[in-house]
Amino acid sequence: MKEDIRYYETYEENLQNELLKMCRSLGMLDNELLSSEDIDLKWKEWAPEYIAEALPEVNSYPEFAIACAGYVGMAVAQWWDKDWGRHHGAAYESLHGPRGFDDMDEHIVQNILGFKLDSDEAKQIMNILLCCAQKSVNFIRHEHIEAQTAKAFHIFARTAKVMFRTGAAIQLRRLGYKFHKVNLNRNLPS
Repeated sequence: MKEDIRYYETYEENLQNELLKMCRSLGMLDNELLSSEDIDLKWKEWAPEYIAEALPEVNSYPEFAIACAGYVGMAVAQWWDKDWGRHHGAAYESLHGPRGFDDMDEHIVQNILGFKLDSDEAKQIMNILLCCAQKSVNFIRHEHIEAQTAKAFHIFARTAKVMFRTGAAIQLRRLGYKFHKVNLNRNLPS
């Protein structure tokens, strides 16, 4: 059991590092993965519903099933920045488009992030999340996991979590957030 947990944690860390490296090379992220405890807690709340909807899509549309977690992360980061007091209690279903999960990506881009689907910003977001999802699918395939097993489920759940965090970090950076090194000693009295 301990070995399994270590395996999943290592997988998650390696995938996150790969996506961070790719996003950094594409100019979408810096050296650090921007995050917030509020945003991470929203994933914990919504992960069961997300996975229940996305998992049936994995065999037919693996990139979409994974990429949507990135869109969810972007939506939460947008709400966190804009008005967390109003949005922190939002229901998972508020991410759905008119066709439910099937057009979640378009709904988030248009109605939460505020971009027309044919805009350069929307195209950039869609391209980066597709690239991340494709890299994630390849990462999963390199694990040689038997489909429809407990291990496959856990790997998918960890992958969706990484995509959520990546999407949130991309949106936080797009909103102007960044890490700054702070010297706490300079303001202390001698």
